[in-house]
Amino acid sequence: MPANLPPQYFEAERRYREAKTPHEKIHALKQMYAVMPKHKGTEKLQGDIKRRISKLNEEIQHAKKTGVRRHTEYVRREGAGQIVLIGPPNSGKSSLVKALTHGQPEVASYPFTTKKPFPAMMPYEDIQIQLVDMPPISETYYEGWISNIVRECDIVLIVVGLDDLDPDGNLKTIFSHLADSGIRFTGEDVKREDLPDFRTVKKKTILILNKTDLGGASIARDLIKPVIGDIPIIEVSCRTGEGIESLPAQFYQALRVIRVYTKVPGKKPDMSKPYVVPKGTTILDIAGQIHKDFRENLKYARVWGHARYDGQAVGKEYVLQDGDIIELHI
Repeated sequence: MPANLPPQYFEAERRYREAKTPHEKIHALKQMYAVMPKHKGTEKLQGDIKRRISKLNEEIQHAKKTGVRRHTEYVRREGAGQIVLIGPPNSGKSSLVKALTHGQPEVASYPFTTKKPFPAMMPYEDIQIQLVDMPPISETYYEGWISNIVRECDIVLIVVGLDDLDPDGNLKTIFSHLADSGIRFTGEDVKREDLPDFRTVKKKTILILNKTDLGGASIARDLIKPVIGDIPIIEVSCRTGEGIESLPAQFYQALRVIRVYTKVPGKKPDMSKPYVVPKGTTILDIAGQIHKDFRENLKYARVWGHARYDGQAVGKEYVLQDGDIIELHI
């Protein structure tokens, strides 16, 4: 039985992902539980939410008793999506972030240059996508909080350089570290129904094969393919720029989101700040995001873009597409 979760659930889920403290997370989880429909299709999700709340309460009580705070890092989500970059030392993660954004991460030839998460915004047409450069992962070096950030992101980029002498071994190490935290990598789109299990989550993943100017890409592919399975590989060179220009569009497509613009009757559409929503979003879904009164009182909408003709009147369940302009009528 499908879960059929309402938009309010996903808004509370967003607040949970952005929460900084256990108390904030518990508050968001309780909201998620309160608004979800209670039936057989959500039994597993209900149980997972209860376990999360219980675990967070235990952490709060433990902190009160011991007075000990665990070191951790947190990155506030911004833009149309959050993409986290992980990889072995000297793979070129920081160079990739620098090539795609206006950020200035520290780039050096020696390993372990990146010590903390470094977020930066990558422009794509009229929106921004957040990239987060992470510390490298090796057999002897792994910060436990990395899994927390990876768990909450939208897409994982695993970056491997062609100067890596043991690419398959290093990838196995990365997979092993994250697997210990219940994180699995996949090249497939991850549906929301796949996410409720708090202990094990799947993350949509892309592998970036960097430094193609050094040659040997086909050999590296043969070595790493048995390790990564269905994860797609994109070849780039941060030094020459090969493959870099097409990355923003590919990342946008991988996020599985669309841009929707709004207009007021009798006026031109506002093309400056699109609503970025998941693919499959309906008129009713986005009406609730704009204002709760719109969702409650919506009669119909007019759509410019992918409708049969510009200004076509459509019902509440009309599924929007990228670039559509909507005019809501209540």
